[in-house]
Amino acid sequence: MIKEFIERIGQVIRKMLGREKIKDAIGVEVAVSDKMANGIDLWAKMYKNEPPWREKNIKLCGLPAAIAGEFARLVTLELKTEVTGNDFINEEYQAVISDIRKYTEYACAKGGLAMKPYASEGHIEVDMVQADRFFPTKFNSRGEVTAAVFAESLTVGKKVYTRLEYHQHEGTMYHINNKAFVKQDLDNVEVLGKEVPLTAVPEWANLQEEVTLKNVKMPLFAYFKIPNANNVDDTSPLGVSVYSRAINDIKEADNQWTRLLWEFEGSELAIDADITLFKKDDKGNYEFPKGKDRLFRMMDLDDNAEKYKVFAPAIRDENLINGFNAILRRIEFNVGLAYGTLSDPNTVDKTAEEIKASKQRSYSTVSDIQKSLQTALEQLVYAMDVMAQLSGLSGRKKYEMRFDWDDSIVTDREQDRKQDIQDVSMGIMRPEEYRAKWYGETVEQARKNLPEQNQVME
Repeated sequence: MIKEFIERIGQVIRKMLGREKIKDAIGVEVAVSDKMANGIDLWAKMYKNEPPWREKNIKLCGLPAAIAGEFARLVTLELKTEVTGNDFINEEYQAVISDIRKYTEYACAKGGLAMKPYASEGHIEVDMVQADRFFPTKFNSRGEVTAAVFAESLTVGKKVYTRLEYHQHEGTMYHINNKAFVKQDLDNVEVLGKEVPLTAVPEWANLQEEVTLKNVKMPLFAYFKIPNANNVDDTSPLGVSVYSRAINDIKEADNQWTRLLWEFEGSELAIDADITLFKKDDKGNYEFPKGKDRLFRMMDLDDNAEKYKVFAPAIRDENLINGFNAILRRIEFNVGLAYGTLSDPNTVDKTAEEIKASKQRSYSTVSDIQKSLQTALEQLVYAMDVMAQLSGLSGRKKYEMRFDWDDSIVTDREQDRKQDIQDVSMGIMRPEEYRAKWYGETVEQARKNLPEQNQVME
């Protein structure tokens, strides 16, 4: 009951926050076409395992969440990043990074994610706004978001309070506008509600209706965009889901998965036995052997027929599984994953070159997403720094950012190390070069740390 109520509220809020509602409320156009809005809605439903093709007799195999989750894992695998020169910002930043895989998964599923920092109780908190709650209003010539509306909703009884926070970056000037609204009736989704003072909600009471900042270099929010080409609306600078090109294949995979499960269910061992073989209990109900209710099927057979028959048809699982794997490999190709990530890896040719080529597919996609995430995190830290200065939590300090991305998805480190050892033994690589590469030293440090007499490396 509680879950249904929460979902109902969520549906109401999503309908309230349509483009026209925002335009009427704050007088700005939301730069999201109908195609993109519908696409984001579809990706979100698929991620929650609620696609339009969901029916009672269709068994969903949860591929969208699996695909988004795998990309998020590969993108953030052993990611090491920090802010140097400002300990306060780095501490707040690490709190974000601790959950970055989860938020990367949301971005991969829905095409993007907005990160908006704010000061609260001595800390810089960060709102992670998913694509279906983010409303960009303006882009620059490079396709970067320069203005956007952020929505926050609170439900008190039957009232829904909604705050629209409008950010706009123009040159070096930055404007923030806040407006609050309240709805009395959850069933009425046609209007956002009437405007009320920010003080109507205790959590918003300290916010200002209008704020103008000077000397701001970039927006005080970051948009993490999935960098795949937009195949939904090629005029939109917004990102698309990692599985946007595989929607029909995912639907077919669900159908094939349903066929496979039905084959197992329909071929389940059973014994068809004549009704006369079963006893009745004191209430006149037929009794099955204890623990064998599922095995026996009671039949009213002819007198001349055998009293029982064993139902054990051959299972056509091999053909169905092969078909399912073929669909999964097509999905892997369309989303940019290596063969064998979703499909059965035992069905994939595994020569050294084929494995490397297959991994390269994932590496290229993951590398592009990592670059986009790094850009977003750099912008986020800038915004966090500005917010910290404005709130008196941190002074103006010069800082730098460091990123270390893992490349093990395409590199076989053990094999590379063996090759380097062989190169040293052949005189192709100098020992100090080997040591510098594998022990994290400079060439000069490695040269000093080498044994006086070169030893054969094993």
